[in-house]
Amino acid sequence: MHVENVSEYLKGNGIKPSVQRMRIFQYLLDHHTHPTVDDIFKNLSPEMPTLSKTTVYNTLNIFVQNHIVQEIIIEENEVRYDVVTKSHGHFKCKKCGEILDFDVDLSKFDLSSLGDVEVNEMHFYLKGTCSKCLNKN
Repeated sequence: MHVENVSEYLKGNGIKPSVQRMRIFQYLLDHHTHPTVDDIFKNLSPEMPTLSKTTVYNTLNIFVQNHIVQEIIIEENEVRYDVVTKSHGHFKCKKCGEILDFDVDLSKFDLSSLGDVEVNEMHFYLKGTCSKCLNKN
């Protein structure tokens, strides 16, 4: 995903672009690693000494509520954030913890057995061992 002007992008999505919000969103754009609140805080706090974990958490919640970031919950005790909001799947390596995106063709899913339903969310996660970790063995 590429955003030319973060401030204008946030405004266009109904979010007041504070310095912290712009920097957190830019971090998500620059680091497509599906970071946690702790990851973002740890990496941004040296350049923003007044940043708090609460600010990071609240900012990410605003982004999620405005549909410009999605929460990724693969493990019960870990929430990660993804700036790519189009439908796609995630693969988590059980050895190194890396999370990789992959395309999901929604037209291949036959949901007719569910009857007349409306799908509001779709989450597709796989767990296993990534190619890097397999090649280390």
